[in-house]
Amino acid sequence: MVIGLVCHASHRPRFEEAARTLTGVTFAWAVYEREDQIRDRVAGLLRTATLDGLLLGLVPYARCRDLLPAGLPVNVTRSAALDLALAWSRARGNGWPATPVSIDTFTQETVDEVATALDLDRNSIACLPFDPEQSVADVVAFHRDRVAATGASYVISVRTGVGAALDGRVAVLNALATPGTIRADLHELALRVRTRKADGQRFAAGVFLVAEPQESPDLDRARVGLRHLLLDTPEFADAWIDNRGRRGVVVFAHAALFETVTHQWVGLPVLAEARDTLGVRAVAGFGIGASARLCVALAERAAARAEQDADPGAYLISDNGMMIGPMGASGVPLSYTYREHGAIEALAARVGLSPATLSRLAAIERGLADRPVSPSELARSLGITDPSGRRLIRTLSGAGLAVGDGSSQVTRKGRPTRLYRLAIRAAL
Repeated sequence: MVIGLVCHASHRPRFEEAARTLTGVTFAWAVYEREDQIRDRVAGLLRTATLDGLLLGLVPYARCRDLLPAGLPVNVTRSAALDLALAWSRARGNGWPATPVSIDTFTQETVDEVATALDLDRNSIACLPFDPEQSVADVVAFHRDRVAATGASYVISVRTGVGAALDGRVAVLNALATPGTIRADLHELALRVRTRKADGQRFAAGVFLVAEPQESPDLDRARVGLRHLLLDTPEFADAWIDNRGRRGVVVFAHAALFETVTHQWVGLPVLAEARDTLGVRAVAGFGIGASARLCVALAERAAARAEQDADPGAYLISDNGMMIGPMGASGVPLSYTYREHGAIEALAARVGLSPATLSRLAAIERGLADRPVSPSELARSLGITDPSGRRLIRTLSGAGLAVGDGSSQVTRKGRPTRLYRLAIRAAL
């Protein structure tokens, strides 16, 4: 694991001390002397190192946030209430009065909290909260005004350039983040990175587009038809499906689900079904990344790439730079769609369920691989409530499409949960 650290040169020892408690981590540094160097230092770090995460302070983040990749885990460390209290303690140790004083970067809530805890006069405390647009000159001007107005003998600052700019005309106490504060932020970031590495590729997004001019009067109807087609596709039983714009539909699910639908990223037969049943030319893009936002962004890029091809198809783009495509509309037809199996319509009518619901249940049964399922698990797979899941199980049991198969004790207290084995494929 490689974590980038961005800090002022004078703060590096604090970051090094905080990092000593982490093992299995390599650190890449971007160290600056002046705030106007931050962007160049961070840009160089991103060019030369493959980062799994980045830790930096408020000012560096404000100066370079537009440079940071969308999928990069970032933690912004900042001075905490404890750090402000320690700065006040040093002031008292120097024989200075606690107030009046001028403080920058801390939020007003933090200043009030610490002042109340130390029983200080809050009316004698001037506070300039952090603003991303603030320059060192702005902060220095604020302190000069407050010192002149209140007669404060010192200021408490988080900005590294304030002391030099005041040029010794007023004492400056740096309320910098302690190694303990930095360590807590660093550990939290490392945990996020490890979690991301463990299951960051678990989810994916798909964007399906009706590839027609936007001025088409039938575009809305085509998009609605495409959404219903995806909802009726049993392989998408576990997916979240919703509209995305006037001509698009977004699908969010496990990456393994899309691998199944595309036959390991080879073909996408549902596009052929859209052409045959809806009479529209549809394309698709898939994205695999570490966050929902990144997955959708990659899927949109992949769908835009698919639109450039003459024949309907699909592309996959992952956050590691891999692209797969084109995936054509040819391939093994999707099984258990009620359009292709009249028997499922007859069975659905006998049971009292819709063909689409029964198709999705058949797909869930196939995914269970003969494993029993609880009513709650079945409800989650279908996106319905637990009571609805229990009613559905009773309906299926009454029709012989679900058979009791033991029980499961999830918690030490309470009654065991009854398990059922679906029998829809056998009935078909």
